[in-house]
Amino acid sequence: MSTDHGEGDGVGGARVTQVDEDVTAVPSVSAGVPGVPAASSTSTAARLQALFEGHRLTPTQRRIAHCMVRRAADAPFLSSVELAELAGVSQPSVTRFAVALGFDGYPALRKHLRDVAPAEPEEAAGSYNEYQQAVQSEIDNLRHLAALLADPAPVVRAGRLLADSRPLPVLGLRAASAQARGFSYFARKVHPDVRLLDEGGTMLDDRVDAAKRAGATALLCFALPRHPREVVEGLEYAREAGLTVVTVADSAFAPVARHSDLLLPAAVGTGLAFDTACAPMLLGRVLLEAMCDALPDAQARLEEFDAKASERGLFVE
Repeated sequence: MSTDHGEGDGVGGARVTQVDEDVTAVPSVSAGVPGVPAASSTSTAARLQALFEGHRLTPTQRRIAHCMVRRAADAPFLSSVELAELAGVSQPSVTRFAVALGFDGYPALRKHLRDVAPAEPEEAAGSYNEYQQAVQSEIDNLRHLAALLADPAPVVRAGRLLADSRPLPVLGLRAASAQARGFSYFARKVHPDVRLLDEGGTMLDDRVDAAKRAGATALLCFALPRHPREVVEGLEYAREAGLTVVTVADSAFAPVARHSDLLLPAAVGTGLAFDTACAPMLLGRVLLEAMCDALPDAQARLEEFDAKASERGLFVE
């Protein structure tokens, strides 16, 4: 069951550049990575995402694609009416979506899905209880993230952008606040000025302005469902202020995509009452590593912290 994913409040490629207001090109997906199963055994969601790769989709079509990725196991067997209902769009929109992908119609798309994204064997799925299934879903999300990281260029670019921004504002509201806070905690050990933005509304705009005046050139955002309107508006404001927006989101089709200069997707698990976010957390740590690599004095700062922590008896060994 998936309800609020945060407090009452999947997957894609790695690169999103500035795009048109109404049409967005779906980012690319890396092929494979050593140590990760080949396409025949990677997650169904990853194979579905590869199908959407490179196509320019309208917001409605992105919504359909996102729905299919999140319901990957069921997607090859849904009728156009069922898919339309799940995505909250009209049946003709599903047909136009299939045509946009290069198929004659939805039946041809569904046939293709059954070939490239077959369902997992029923006996394998049935051998797990609901808690184990939630864990297996997160394992699939991590495998997909590993496959995306086969092309490290987007993460390396993001690390440089974050390292060069002084100060570095880090935004995360509601369900994503823990991700932003965790990143900020560790980033402060190596970056000279990290500013956590955990308030929305006009306060967020004020803090973006302050960071920009102090010399910030980039902003890192963690955005997870359900996506608060304040985050979308905040990113729009940040870009208008001249900041380069790097976003970690649950999907390349997330509402924040059009307001991000570089979007790094990491799917969330939806098998429990509240979403699980192992992949976004791990991607945040990967970004930290990339930022450290781009900071020439990162190691010296870490050693200084360790020395002071030892002097103060900060940690119980």
